Formats: sequence, structure tokens, C-alpha cells
Amino acid sequence: MPVKVSVIVPVYNPGPAIETCIASLLRQSLPPDAYEVIFVDDGSTDATPARLDALAAEDPRVRVVHQENSGWAGKPRNVGIDASRGEYVMFVDDDDHLGDEALERMYAYGVAHDADVVVGKMAGKGRAVPVELFRTNRGHARVEDTPLIDSLTPHKMVRRAFLDRTGLRFPEGRRRLEDHVFVTEAYLRAGNVSVLSDYVCYYHVRRDDASNLSLQRFDPAGYFKNLREALDVVERYTEPGPLRDGLFRRWLRVEMVERLRGRRFLDLPEDYRKDLFEEIHAIVVERFGPGVAAPLQPTQRVVAALAAEGRYDDVVAFAEWEAGVGLAVDPESVAWHDGVLRIDFAAELTHDGGPMTFPSAGGSPQWPPRDVAEAVRWLGTDTLGRFDRAVPDLLLRERASAAQYFQPVQVVRETVPAAGDGSRVRLVLRATATVDPATAVSGGPPGEGLWDAWVRMGLGGWTKELRLGPAPRHGRPTPPAGVVAGRVVLPYWTDRHASLALDVGHASARLGLGRVAAEDVTLAGDRLRVVLPLYVPEAVDVLLRLTGVKRGGSREVFGTLSPGGRLEVALPGGDPVGRTWLTTVCLTPQEDGARFHPLPFALHVASDGLLVVPSPQPGGARRLARRVRRALYRALGRITARGR
Repeated sequence: MPVKVSVIVPVYNPGPAIETCIASLLRQSLPPDAYEVIFVDDGSTDATPARLDALAAEDPRVRVVHQENSGWAGKPRNVGIDASRGEYVMFVDDDDHLGDEALERMYAYGVAHDADVVVGKMAGKGRAVPVELFRTNRGHARVEDTPLIDSLTPHKMVRRAFLDRTGLRFPEGRRRLEDHVFVTEAYLRAGNVSVLSDYVCYYHVRRDDASNLSLQRFDPAGYFKNLREALDVVERYTEPGPLRDGLFRRWLRVEMVERLRGRRFLDLPEDYRKDLFEEIHAIVVERFGPGVAAPLQPTQRVVAALAAEGRYDDVVAFAEWEAGVGLAVDPESVAWHDGVLRIDFAAELTHDGGPMTFPSAGGSPQWPPRDVAEAVRWLGTDTLGRFDRAVPDLLLRERASAAQYFQPVQVVRETVPAAGDGSRVRLVLRATATVDPATAVSGGPPGEGLWDAWVRMGLGGWTKELRLGPAPRHGRPTPPAGVVAGRVVLPYWTDRHASLALDVGHASARLGLGRVAAEDVTLAGDRLRVVLPLYVPEAVDVLLRLTGVKRGGSREVFGTLSPGGRLEVALPGGDPVGRTWLTTVCLTPQEDGARFHPLPFALHVASDGLLVVPSPQPGGARRLARRVRRALYRALGRITARGR
């Protein structure tokens, strides 16, 4: 079979971090003879070369190229391109890893849309990744109408023929932003770019020791010299005007303005901070016309203006003010409705721990602002004017992988008078999000595990994210676990942050089945009926397991779980008097590895029929349980006798 994808991995002293990468590459769902993995060892001095050679000797998919250290990842990637045989090449870093179906899905999507470049959804584990770009699949994406420019890391799938036709390669040598130069040119010269957003293809990982090269502090002069090369690419392939300004805006916003804001800027050493500012000031004056900064969000526009004018002290003062900006999220309601979880919450910006307020009446503060106080006034007026477009997002984020997915949200915007000041208002977003266990993850169900609810809000140039919470310890909404879309979904509040999370398929004790009371259980002939504290939108089959207390053995019988949590099972008969059966229930018997959950009662075969009794207690509690049980037997016997 022709090679469909060549995976190119530049390698330099990754240590054990490479094992996760290797495992993910060998686990790919693409047939083994349809892809190859090329590790280009850039002069590693640890045990990695021997590890890779041994891997190549045992796996025909793997090839290893050894070379002297070149100083950065550009040359190893180019060597990999030249050695590749695939229709597409995929670039992966040695400390990251792929989703199991990444190559298969990205290749199929690229072929289906005749794409020269395929951008797969990313998840950041301790690292920032684009969010808006992956809101939906985009078969045909252009830099003019899609935030492609937000994703400039090299972790893309690129058609090999496109690289050969254009001669496109990575800049080489010890340098920064070689990926910006390569990816920007690829976007601008590609016949088509496709964005696959319904599956997490790439996991971008921050090492525990933060030793990723891209996270290390850089020399400002060298960094911005390399950044100018990316700007040169834009100038080479675009005409002056809105498109060029819009692309330049990405570097102004991400690589310059954001580095001068809040705690990120203030936490730098003073001398480094000044050097960074001077380099940014120089490039802004040198390369960016007025059309670049004007459409920025208000806060970003303030910082850009101060940087352009060389006002270092005001940039520091504004950063000190901005460091007090935060986000508050108030969970108001969490409840099941028609098979989906409906979450009502309010979100607003804060400053120094209290609600941020804005001028209620319009005004015309001077632009550019003369000082920080005037900058704050202008910012408040402009933000208020944009409030009618503000929308909060609710994202469901898998705790293990950091993969996140947008959920549908409806919003109502409120301007609330500020306490004690009639001239100012608070800007509050009240939202209702719905999480459908059947479709919450790009149209499919979430996998087993823990999922956190995050609120993401952009307003005034701030994009803030916060877990949905904290919820008050008393009186907070506590919906039951739901048996929905073939899985058990438990909404719960975390112990540490009191924030909303979902346990999909793993919960046991938290399900609350131990709270079933005597009056919730009845026997009528061979029919056992139990009311379980579960949300059940429609009747489903469940499996009841009976396990002998003394003689062992077990029986399993299907039953029905109906709305209202009503479980009904026809029990098998023919047991000898004195036999006691423990009861457990599997709520999703159709799932692989389905779990059985203990119920707090047992079935005892008496001379006059079945009795419902409390489950025998283990360990040191047994003697106490006997005394309690004797009293309960009499009461439960009367209840079950009435049921017969």
C-alpha cells in the first residue's frame, strides 16, 4: 500500500517524555502499512538514539535519521521532509502526542476537501492552544475569513507535493519562530486549508520541568528579528490593505501587546522588561500602520497605543491596574430537563475582588489617552458600547486530556446599577447552557472519566476562563445522576474548588444508591420494585445481580428502569429457605466493562416468601448491624408483607 502519511518527529534529548509520543504514534488507527514515522535525532546526548534505533529494528513503520546538533527544530524537520515517502507529512514534537485516530481522520479530511494543509484540533495540557479556530469543522478555510493565523505551531498535516511544488521548507539554525515563517507561507500559498475540529488530533504538552524550548525566556532583540521574517512573508504574498493589516494584527496582539499586559509583564525582571518594551516599540513604529491596531479590543488597543508612543511608565502603570481584573461566575441552577443538563449561570468582570463598573452614560474621553486614568475611562466607555455583542461560552473540558468542547448557550445581557453610584453600571451576562450527554463532544457522547465545566468570557479585550463555580456549600443545586444516552452521568461539585464537574461512567458511592430507604422497596409476588435516586428520561434495560451471602454463586436478571427512577425486576424463584442474596445493579449493561453498583438491601428467603432486609455489614460493624437489623427485620417484614 502506498504510504499515506509520513510523521516527522525532530528529537533532541527528550528523555522519558518521548515514550508517550512513541506510544501514540504506534497506536494509530491508520493501517500500519499506510504510514511511517521518521525520527530525526538532532545530536541527542541522552539515551534516546539507542532507544530509537531499537524501536526501528523491531517496527518496520519506524525510521531514524541521526545528525549533528543543528540548534533548533527547523533542520530536522526539513531532513524528515526530504526522507518522507507519504502523500502527506505530519509534524509532531517529541514531547507531545496524537489522538489515536488523528492520522486517519486528518488524512481522510484532507483528501475529501483536496487540502494542501490540514489543521487538526488541539488540546493544551498546561499550554495555550487556539480555541475559536476549533469551534466547528471548516472544510475550506481562508486567512481572510477564518482565524487560521491563531494557529502557527508546526503541528499540521501538509501535502508533500505542495511542499515540493513551492519549495517550502523551515528556516534552519538556532532561531525562534521558524514555525511562524513556515506555517504563514503555507496558509498564504495553499490551494485549500481544512480545519478538523470534531476530534482532538494533537495534544500540546507542557513538560513537568517546563523545559520545552518554546517556553524558555528569549532574547528580545533576536526574537523580534526572527518575527520580522514572518512579517516579511505576509508582505511578500499580500497587498497593502485590510487583509495584510488583519494578519499583522495577530503578531501585534499575541507577540507584543499580550506580553506587555498585567502580571505577565510585571513579573519580569525590570531590565528585561525594559528591553522587551523597547524592541516592541521599535517594531510597532517600523512595521505597523494605523489600520493594524484600530480594530483591536479596547484593552489591547490601549496597550498598543502606549507602546507605539514609547510610554514605558504608563504601560507599567496600566499593567498594574489591569492585574486586578478577574472573572466571577455564579452558578444559579443545574438541573435535568428533557434528557439534557441545563446550567444557568451569571458571569461578570471583577476588579480587585469586587464587581467591575462602567460609566452608565456615554462620553468622549481623549484618544490616545493622556494618562492611565484617562485610559481607564476610555476603556470603560468603549467596553460598554460593545456589550451588546458579548457572549459567554461554556466548555466541557476532559480532565485527563484537557480536550474541550463548546456547549450551546443562550444569553441575556444586563446592565445593573452599581451599588452606591448611580453614574456607573455593572455588565452582567446571564446564560443558559445545555449539555446533552448524547452529543456534548462534537456531536457524540463524552467518554468515561471526569469532565469540568469552564466558562470563557471575552469582553473589553479580556478573555477570561474560570471553572463554573464556586457554588455555596449550602443551598447549591444538586441534581441526581442521570441514566442518559446509554451512560451514567453524575453532576457534582468538586471538593477543592466547589466547581461543577461531570463524572461519566465512573461514579459509584456518589450516585447515592445507598440512600434508598425501606419505603422505597416493595415486593409483590416475584416482582421487586425499587425507587432509585436517579434521573431517567426514558425507560432503559438494567441488570440486577444477586450474589449469595454464605454459599456464594450469583444470578443475573434483566429489569426495567423507568422515569422517576423506578426499577422493576421479576425475580427468579426456587431458592431454599434461609438463603440471602446481596443485590447490585448495572445501569448500563450494554456498555463494555459496565459497572455494578451495590444496593443497600438484600433479599432473604423466608418460609413464607421473600423478605427485603438490610445488606449484611462487613468488619467491625457487624455486631452493631445485627442489633439494628433485628429491629428493621420486623418493620421491613410488615412492609413487604403488605406489598404481597
